[in-house]
Amino acid sequence: MFRKSQIGVEMFTKCDTFLTTRDRREASRELTVRRGKAVCSDSVRGIMKFHSTKFGATRAALVVASALGMTAGLVMAPVGAGASGTIPSKGTVYIIPKDTTNPYEVIADNGVISALKAYGWTGVVDSGTVDTAAAQEPAIQAAISAHAKAIVIAANDPSALCPLLNKARAQGIMIVGFDSDNYCKDNLFINQADTKTIGTSEVDLLASEIKSTGQIAILSAAATATNQNAWIGYMKTELKKYPKMKLVSTVYGNDDPTTSLTVLQGLLAKYPNLKGIISPTTVGISTAAQYLYTHSKYKNVVLTGLGLPSQMKAYTGGPNVKAFELWNPADLGYLAGELAIELSAGVTHNKVGVVVKALPKAKKLSENSSWTIQAAPKGSTDPSNFVILGAPYVFTKANVGKFNF
Repeated sequence: MFRKSQIGVEMFTKCDTFLTTRDRREASRELTVRRGKAVCSDSVRGIMKFHSTKFGATRAALVVASALGMTAGLVMAPVGAGASGTIPSKGTVYIIPKDTTNPYEVIADNGVISALKAYGWTGVVDSGTVDTAAAQEPAIQAAISAHAKAIVIAANDPSALCPLLNKARAQGIMIVGFDSDNYCKDNLFINQADTKTIGTSEVDLLASEIKSTGQIAILSAAATATNQNAWIGYMKTELKKYPKMKLVSTVYGNDDPTTSLTVLQGLLAKYPNLKGIISPTTVGISTAAQYLYTHSKYKNVVLTGLGLPSQMKAYTGGPNVKAFELWNPADLGYLAGELAIELSAGVTHNKVGVVVKALPKAKKLSENSSWTIQAAPKGSTDPSNFVILGAPYVFTKANVGKFNF
């Protein structure tokens, strides 16, 4: 055993401000030991580094725990390449979806909360009821005021939220994007599936169903949604493979059923010869499916896109919907929640090439058990490093009943 004098009892009393802060591990000051004296500086890792070198990693962890009054509350976790850290038994993460009424977002948010609960952490869901950046700003302010450990956010605008998110980051709050990314500095984005694959596969699905011929349209969510615009970009590129398919219009329903129905009706009225619609949004595709199904005059309009099986089951295999795609939004949220824990606790780091592995208490996600942090593609307007959850599912009449999300 080592004596208290070895770890510098004095250091526990000379940084009282640090020792009384709510977030002791992520606070902006640290305790380090220099020549037996205590000083405050920049991160708690200083204690770990000093004592790991002098006494070994295990003792270093105990010193930090003792110094911060957290010994009973620490969960020691195995670490990946280049990672070090411990997971506190308590923490708060703010979950900011596009809006709080979208069923898809609710499932994803609950996935985040499920991951947090596994480690005794708390998730606070906070956002507006419309898909705008302005509606999300109060939630970011609330996270800053609450000194949250992390923010998990599906951004409604790629850049409008960056000033506030950068402010949060400057106060030690980790930022994890999911579903729809923000283009802010040092962000890690949890991509639901490969962006290019989502865009190109939806065009290919529709082409196979309309014999690669005819007028088509896109029913999207918000015009500023980064995920939607990225997918649509790849859709337009993929359409070059099908010269007899013509994209006549892209309309935006803002992930609101009423608005989606209004723009859908406008499409159908303006283009009476429309052969197909791609709706890469669960609100848009479910709204369109219900309307087309109940109006037999549109039985020849084929619909595909991204939908929840629970919402699309009644229409799949009918005259309009043959196949559609999605991933499990609960798994997307779960991975985002787990990485929020790992990043804020220092168990892993947002560096290209780092392989992120599931924590011991994590549930097994159906897609993968490890994820590699990748750099944004060259030339991309989105600078974020990212991980990919996995490949999307293709739902048809044969399998849609097997899924419960």
